[in-house]
Amino acid sequence: MTSSFRYLTSDTMIVMSDKMYEELALERSIKEKFGVDTDIRQAVVFKVPVSHTSEATLFLTSKKQLYLYIFGESKLLLGDVKKIVSHMGLKADTYLPPKGRPNYFTEVGSAKFRDVFPGRSHISDDDIVFYKTLSPYNPALVLISEVNGGVIYQFDADSATGWRHAAKFAYRRIKTS
Repeated sequence: MTSSFRYLTSDTMIVMSDKMYEELALERSIKEKFGVDTDIRQAVVFKVPVSHTSEATLFLTSKKQLYLYIFGESKLLLGDVKKIVSHMGLKADTYLPPKGRPNYFTEVGSAKFRDVFPGRSHISDDDIVFYKTLSPYNPALVLISEVNGGVIYQFDADSATGWRHAAKFAYRRIKTS
């Protein structure tokens, strides 16, 4: 009986080290693709499905910031990511652009607007609001401001609504000056 307990303990340790390795790999990926230095303190949900081909990880940093990292095999657009965030029961604060491109969504939105309306010379921010949502965004990193109702959802094709309860987690970011 003692040997099986040790076996269980060693399996648990292996699983924990695999999770730690995956969190470290996630930190490196975020640093490489978004230029954000994160220190994952707690993974709230780890690699939960958010569509048929995409997964998401919601984590809390040591600075008590809540981030959602979405990645998938298929093409994701900013509009898709916004829908995913909403369906998960989260409220987004900032959609972080790729590293080195702080105006990424505006640049892509303007280019797509010019493709549709080549004769327009003066383009305002109001003109490109929709076209920004057509920006390719895979992987995606979102700074979360609130968990609505304290419940986080994940995709479930068998559910009537397409989403089911994944975890309970209360969080609301209070902005300071």
